[in-house]
Amino acid sequence: MRMISEDAARRAWRTLTVVAAGTALIISASATERSGSRKVDLPFPTGEVSTVNIIKWDANTLPRMYQRSDQLPLTEEELVELSAELPEEVVLRMIEERRYSGDASAEALIALRNAGVSTAIIASVSTHALRPNRHLDLLLTFDFDGASRVARNRYLYVFIDDGDITRVYSADLGAFLASPRHHEKMIDKSDILIAREIRRVQLAGVVPLKTHGTRNVLVATSANPALSHPGQLTEEELERSQSYTFDYPASSLVSLCHLHVGYRRDAVLEHVWHFAGSRFECEWE
Repeated sequence: MRMISEDAARRAWRTLTVVAAGTALIISASATERSGSRKVDLPFPTGEVSTVNIIKWDANTLPRMYQRSDQLPLTEEELVELSAELPEEVVLRMIEERRYSGDASAEALIALRNAGVSTAIIASVSTHALRPNRHLDLLLTFDFDGASRVARNRYLYVFIDDGDITRVYSADLGAFLASPRHHEKMIDKSDILIAREIRRVQLAGVVPLKTHGTRNVLVATSANPALSHPGQLTEEELERSQSYTFDYPASSLVSLCHLHVGYRRDAVLEHVWHFAGSRFECEWE
């Protein structure tokens, strides 16, 4: 048997590998030519090529990651007071951690500057302010005390002023009463001798509200299905209505208002429902 050296064996193996690879490439090319397919260009531009070594990236040039605090965001009054009492770098850090719930519009930022707040703090406010409120979530709860499913004064109206606009929301009580729901029954045990059945219906929606500040709400019932302004209510309907005011902030963590309305069926007339009152409350933070 003829023996070969280890180096010769390695050279023979490399030669065999190159030949095999070349054969495979030739076979592949021949198959491509026979199939008639064309060369596919990669979807890259053919201009100048720039190679970047990612090892040389500087981590300090990437956007900062902020650790948020569990405390409530700073208000406009708190920011002005802190700017007057604490060093600028401390206030900047507090804004980054807690964010800012005041108005960050151009007019509001100019007002902060006139109040003595530094330019660096104003820039941080513009970056970390909460998103402006452009709508509020409204949850309506209706409680019907009685068994009748017909109504004459069947329309509930909620009027909300929004600057020069009056937003009107109406609900057809007859539609609530006519269609029973499996989740609407509730027993009132406040009276030991008489157990009353209360039907509760809840609706949730979004109310566009663009202007901030003090807003007025009017809750009324009417037999008219096509009211568009509180001035169209009759004197009797205005006397039964209830009005509320609330301060609508420029921005907040939560923007939720809850309107709770109660109705009581007349003791004699089945189709008459008396407006028993309402409660309106909002949660911002």
